[in-house]
Amino acid sequence: MERAIRSFLEGMGRSFEGDVLDATPGRVARAWVEDLVAGYGVDPGAELTWSPNEDGPTAGPVLVRRIHFASVCAHHLLPFFGRAGVAYLPGERIAGLSKLGRVVDAHARRLQTQERLTADIVQTLEHGLRPRGVVALLEAQHTCMTLRGVRKEQSSMLTLASAGIYRDDAAARREMVELLVGNGSG
Repeated sequence: MERAIRSFLEGMGRSFEGDVLDATPGRVARAWVEDLVAGYGVDPGAELTWSPNEDGPTAGPVLVRRIHFASVCAHHLLPFFGRAGVAYLPGERIAGLSKLGRVVDAHARRLQTQERLTADIVQTLEHGLRPRGVVALLEAQHTCMTLRGVRKEQSSMLTLASAGIYRDDAAARREMVELLVGNGSG
């Protein structure tokens, strides 16, 4: 990876002899492997530990809002970042709240599209928790849209994925989305 990054920089006409860029290829390679795409080394399902739901079918929904995330666009290799809201209606299992954030990060730290990221989060929660319903709402700013191309600063993208009761019942889904959005923030 370092050689490829060095070639990339040389392709832009940069020379490395005595230059401050000499250590850049190593720094960039470490940033990608250890942080930007570290999710490939993590099993999102393993991040989702759970305990039995002692309240059974009377348990109400569980929501976590404003889970900050950062990812890298699979189309342009540019970052996108934002906030996720996740809600589920417990079945026999409940998750620790921090586990929901870990699932978001495990999927976000990969080359992604926002649509796929949203669906991956729902799929992991549905498989691991077996809830009666799950919904994920993500809002993000994409630098592939704000820094290049149309350059629409301040624009954001909103994606929604759902399963179970929240996929099948529009009123239930609408209620969860309203709760996740809260004061105008997802």
